[in-house]
Amino acid sequence: MAAPSQGCHTQALFLTPPRAYFSNAMTKTRLLSASPLIVLLLLALLPPAPARAACTDVAEPGVEWRRCYHDGRNLEGADLSGAVLRDTSFQRANLKGTNLSGINGFRTRFVSADLRGADLSNADLSEADFTKADLSGAVLKNADLRRARFFRATLRGADLTGADLEMADLLHADLSGATWVNGQRVCADESIGQCN
Repeated sequence: MAAPSQGCHTQALFLTPPRAYFSNAMTKTRLLSASPLIVLLLLALLPPAPARAACTDVAEPGVEWRRCYHDGRNLEGADLSGAVLRDTSFQRANLKGTNLSGINGFRTRFVSADLRGADLSNADLSEADFTKADLSGAVLKNADLRRARFFRATLRGADLTGADLEMADLLHADLSGATWVNGQRVCADESIGQCN
């Protein structure tokens, strides 16, 4: 008996009925076109992620304004207690009488802002910039003011009891009548750059 020729054997491998080939290709196409639908269905079943606040959210306690610009905004008397204000800018903003107690204000910019009578007690204001800000009568009790900048800021009559001023820049800051960090000493008139 003669062995089958190699050419015939090769032909037999490629003699797949056309219908079977197309049904396999169509099945693959259907699976690929259904993949986005399956992915969307799976995503819909996932638990929702916690919502992050936007810079346009209403000013209220606990609001999260990270890396936002509120330059020149009028927030007089607003309650922002416990808010997250990291890296936010309040340049030339009106924050007079605002409750900023317990905020996270790391690296927040209050350049030339009006903070007269504001409550900043127990706030994390490390590395915040208060250049030329008016903090007359502000309450900064137990505030973290490490490496904060108060260049030419007005702190007349402010309460700094228990505040951490380590490495804070008080160059040309007006501390006249301010209650110093020990809670007992009141800075003399014309105390510029240091409590006299």
